[in-house]
Amino acid sequence: MRYLVCIKQTPDTAELPKVKPEEAASGELSIQQVVNPWDEHAIEAALQMAENFGGLASVISVGGEKAIEALRSALAMGCKDATLVENADADAWGVAALLAGAVNHMGDVNVVVTGQMTVDGNSGMVPVAVARKLDWPVLTGVAKVLNVSEDAVEVERVVGQARHTVKVKPPVVLSVIKEIGEPRYPTFINIRKAARVKIPVLSADDLGVTVPPPVVHLSNFRKPPARDAHVQLFDGPADEAAGALIDALLAEKVL
Repeated sequence: MRYLVCIKQTPDTAELPKVKPEEAASGELSIQQVVNPWDEHAIEAALQMAENFGGLASVISVGGEKAIEALRSALAMGCKDATLVENADADAWGVAALLAGAVNHMGDVNVVVTGQMTVDGNSGMVPVAVARKLDWPVLTGVAKVLNVSEDAVEVERVVGQARHTVKVKPPVVLSVIKEIGEPRYPTFINIRKAARVKIPVLSADDLGVTVPPPVVHLSNFRKPPARDAHVQLFDGPADEAAGALIDALLAEKVL
């Protein structure tokens, strides 16, 4: 079995407040770029499946040359090989076309694993779009993988407040959530090994894919206005303070 994890390089969420609107518009960010946090759970899921049910975990990303660093992080966590599909302009549908083309190009992928969403786009469209391009079934909200074999992939999904068990014949696309498990830390030895790996770079032409022009265009980048917050203390006996608090909440239209 081969599990292919689709990851994206995104801004470090701790540094998101430092992003300037003009940087977001151009895509040239001066802050640190990391593996999308949701995708770290996807890496963990693939590594668990490889350990528990046999096979190997591979990783792939669509992006610019800098995305190689994200791929090296996945290798350091335990993935066996990595591939970069170079394209910095595609939207979610275009990325799905490239990922599906890469799966067909590899030819031996049984399970595609993705995170629930990305911290920059937040659309959650890619796993469903990849499945649509491949004509594979897709299972979203995967919290636990119960079994993987050539005949069936059995998982536990979270749907609202409920959980249910689903079994499907591979190949399949799985979109996992954080309940799948905490991502493991890379070891120092694996970090050193990953730094020396030569990662192949493919293009749309290599995959025989025509990337559709983006249909989603972000035209306005701005930060929300600063909130004018203040603190008000109410002194006096408890009943008077409570009454004053209620009057203040009514004035602010909170109640």
